[in-house]
Amino acid sequence: MHYSMTYVSPVGKLLLASDGENITGLWMEGQKYYLENVEGELTDRPGLTIFKAARRWLDDYFEGKKPAISALPLAPQGGEFRRAVWEMLCEIPYGEVTTYGELAKKMAKRAGKSKMSAQATGGAVGHNPISIIIPCHRVVGSNGSLTGFSGGLAKKIKLLEWEGVNMEHLFSPKKGTAL
Repeated sequence: MHYSMTYVSPVGKLLLASDGENITGLWMEGQKYYLENVEGELTDRPGLTIFKAARRWLDDYFEGKKPAISALPLAPQGGEFRRAVWEMLCEIPYGEVTTYGELAKKMAKRAGKSKMSAQATGGAVGHNPISIIIPCHRVVGSNGSLTGFSGGLAKKIKLLEWEGVNMEHLFSPKKGTAL
């Protein structure tokens, strides 16, 4: 059984999902891959303890308090490779960005390989089922392009600005898959 609650944020409505003990999803309204990996119906239960904790976490985040990702029990559903990428996303510090290429290099090193595809890593980043909390918005192209956010570039920019990221070297692409 999966439960849900809606949270109204500065980037729009967010839908959270839980198995009753862990956060299993957080999607922005209109997000690509919305409700991916959720089997069956979601039952609205905003009063669950896990949702109270998630609401506090999100309140803190949007108040600029930099809550720790580890403060919430997370259980994103996906294959081993995707889960490994999502774990790496959790290591990106608040207010900082990394590139898809850098993530691919780290993934290769952890897997004991000489190299790994930035596109494959980017695909895993794009399918992150717990947006904002698992900070996929902190990943940019190697040239500073803000491409690749399933929630949309306007929301990615707003989240990065919210965190105080220096946006001088970052830009919105004229065309790309996230537009």
